[in-house]
Amino acid sequence: MARQPDQRTATPKVSLARALSKLGFCSRTQAEHLVVEGRVQVNGKTVRDALLRIDPDRDSISVDGKRVVAERKVYLMLNKPRGLVTTRDDPEGRGTVYGCLEGLDLPFVSPVGRLDKASEGLLLLSNDTRWANGLLDPASHVAKTYHVQIAAAADEAMLERFRQGAVVDGELLRASSIALLRSGGRTAWLEILLDEGRNRQIRRLLNAFDIEVLRLIRVAIGGLQLGELAKGKARHLTSEELAMLAA
Repeated sequence: MARQPDQRTATPKVSLARALSKLGFCSRTQAEHLVVEGRVQVNGKTVRDALLRIDPDRDSISVDGKRVVAERKVYLMLNKPRGLVTTRDDPEGRGTVYGCLEGLDLPFVSPVGRLDKASEGLLLLSNDTRWANGLLDPASHVAKTYHVQIAAAADEAMLERFRQGAVVDGELLRASSIALLRSGGRTAWLEILLDEGRNRQIRRLLNAFDIEVLRLIRVAIGGLQLGELAKGKARHLTSEELAMLAA
């Protein structure tokens, strides 16, 4: 009797489009277009189904007849300027963070999480999807630190209301911690820590209290600090910084 494969150690199959993304060749959306155009081959045969399940470790994938191999792993930090979106291609023609990477010798990388158009600061990018998913997993509780300027003077009573949180669209929004950095006149700067990645969480929380956000800057992810990295510039993470994020 033939021996059955050990399902516990079998490599999980993924869609063809995702496999191209995981190999660092292009985004999943770009991969879908390549497949539909008939430019992708799997084990020598042209495939037009981007949802075809394959094993990236065993199946041979080619684009325009050239085999796709895994790119070197790249881990970047970028000081995202305000006004840029974090998608590769924007249908509205807005500037994207990829404009900050022009001229750099890089494989395809994807943002690890998001910063909305009006937000700025520390953004990670990588082609290591397993590493990125580990950072984004809610179970990892990797804290993110933001400096937020609000259009109001702040006092301890206001901060306490923020700490209690608010129910918005049926979900309770609150921060891990909130502290006052400085307050003067009609504005204040707060330091807000989050350990979960809900969509536009800080803006939605403060809006629930009729507080306008003037600036929102992510200054740290875990122990990794934005530091003196110039706005619009990117650099590779050091081995010590990678170990810090893995801790």
